[in-house]
Amino acid sequence: MTSFGYFLSCEEYGPRELVAQARLAEQAGFEKLWISDHFHPWTDEQGQSPFVWSVIGALSEAVSLPVTTAVTCPTMRIHPAVIAQAAATAAVQLDGRFVLGVGSGEALNEHVLGDPWPSVGQRLEMLEEAVELIRLLHRGGQVSHHGEHYEVQEARIYTLPEQPVPIYVSGFGPQATELAARIGDGFCTVAPDADLVRTYREAGGRGPAQGGMKVCWAETEEAGLDTAHRLWANDMLPGQLAQTLPRPQDFADAASLVPRDAMGFACGPDPERHAAAAREYVDAGFDEVYVQQIGGNHEEFFRTWADEVLPALR
Repeated sequence: MTSFGYFLSCEEYGPRELVAQARLAEQAGFEKLWISDHFHPWTDEQGQSPFVWSVIGALSEAVSLPVTTAVTCPTMRIHPAVIAQAAATAAVQLDGRFVLGVGSGEALNEHVLGDPWPSVGQRLEMLEEAVELIRLLHRGGQVSHHGEHYEVQEARIYTLPEQPVPIYVSGFGPQATELAARIGDGFCTVAPDADLVRTYREAGGRGPAQGGMKVCWAETEEAGLDTAHRLWANDMLPGQLAQTLPRPQDFADAASLVPRDAMGFACGPDPERHAAAAREYVDAGFDEVYVQQIGGNHEEFFRTWADEVLPALR
């Protein structure tokens, strides 16, 4: 049976707001949390980008829900050995209710130290080695690793959870999805794409498939569309733009070309519209669905989902 979680947007909200939303999500009956991991927001209009590991620490004291990063890039901006330590601590804080979601990253976040942006194939190679190194460190004991992309000398993580941290791998195309099936404990993506779920399963993926979605509860559909277009038109950009554009201003420039009527989110107050959007993920075969409310109105959003949408979906 599909479970439903809430997607905390670090691009749009500061740490205190994210913790408050997590509390509302738990009270509303959401079962799990996703949280994004960015250095920059996609656009200046979104306007936030707190350090995710600090927020996760606060979440561990505020709610009892499991948390997945959606997703962390463990390859460039932060060395995988440091991500391994951060994930282990998060899992201890959350009493084992933590999943490390990882992906090959975006230039938007990873270019900030001046490193060149590799090709897709090289980024996936780096991701595979990073996951291998993280798992090695999570076994405990002293680790030395001399790989193609990463060097670790005599490192040991002392604060470890009782069980190794599950690692889910994101995919937006067949190459990354097949990698998720091969090396991941689960798979995550942000579209109700049945073909990707099928690719994951046919390539041997046995873990959960997680899907992220956005909605915009507002008093009217028109108001919701206005808000969604102002804040998240970047979600409609095609091809590799999301991985290759380096600055929030570049995303804002590209998003200005997206027509308002091209926004693909359920907008407005109608609970059936929201439920229908979520059912697309259920029908596509996702085991877990995470929904993000765009642009405020969180009390109304959570009330609608608690009273009408979640009961209809379940």
